[in-house]
Amino acid sequence: MIRIAVLGAGRIGKIHASNVAASLNAKVADPVEASAKALAVRLGCDATTDCSAAIDRDDVDAIVIGTPTDTHITYMLQAVRKGKAVLCEKPIDLDMLKSTEAATEVERLNGRVMLAFNRRFDPTSQAFRKAIDAGEIGDIRQVIISSRDPGMPPRDYVLHSGGIFRDMVIHDLDTARWLLGEEPVEVMAMGNRLIDSSLAELNDFDTIMVQMRTASGKQCHINCCREAVYGYDQRFEVSGSKGMLLQDNLRPSTIRRWTAETTDAREPLLNFFLERYVDAYKNELEAFVDAIKNNAPMPTTVRDGLEALRLAECALQSALTGKPVQVSSLA
Repeated sequence: MIRIAVLGAGRIGKIHASNVAASLNAKVADPVEASAKALAVRLGCDATTDCSAAIDRDDVDAIVIGTPTDTHITYMLQAVRKGKAVLCEKPIDLDMLKSTEAATEVERLNGRVMLAFNRRFDPTSQAFRKAIDAGEIGDIRQVIISSRDPGMPPRDYVLHSGGIFRDMVIHDLDTARWLLGEEPVEVMAMGNRLIDSSLAELNDFDTIMVQMRTASGKQCHINCCREAVYGYDQRFEVSGSKGMLLQDNLRPSTIRRWTAETTDAREPLLNFFLERYVDAYKNELEAFVDAIKNNAPMPTTVRDGLEALRLAECALQSALTGKPVQVSSLA
């Protein structure tokens, strides 16, 4: 039995803690006592307000970090130095230099850290990747990713998020790396404020497009928006020398209706990522635990987190300057 301490009892922490408690021995830590206790009571596990003490417990084998981003490095390195495996939410940190130093230290210590890019573990996405690996569409030429949230997050969240590129688009940048199978070398991005003009005060955007190319010429286009009135929109396609793969949105059911009033009516899209990626979060935790039990490499690494953040920084720089950015320029 792997014994796991989940740090954070907020939105993400609740997801991880529920999955851990369903099949493993869980403990919950959150600086807000009421949040920690409420979640622990619901899941039937221990609670504490001291995250550092939770990491140090002898009856804890691994750590899941779902706390605010500015605490990720501190808890990650503490756990690694204790010889404990870590599943950490993205990003490593909002600062590129700090993230690079942390990744280097994790690797120096041979730390076992997995970055929580949950979309890689979605069943449909994994089937998509297997089809690519099987050569169904030949050599990859283009990747197109659409990602739109159902509405703007709360203002306080935006203030601490690090901006749309580090917060939202970083998932799509990781997905792009995963699908391309080759690192982008150049990034061109544009950002606009079509929903909330006050984001100018934060050098942030609500609507963006990113274009990337790899050294061999593979292309990727990403479009993201903080608001889609029709629901949570998550799609991607990959075009290759032998054909194309398209991953569409998931819906509550596959029923389609034709009546005198409507043609091909379907259920609305799922409301948000909490509903869309239920299975992805479960599979992500399972992959983390399997890697620990089998002493196998982590399926996503601290280096994956660093490279996705590097692309986010390049995209932000491009959006602010209106010029393409060479990825190698952000060492």
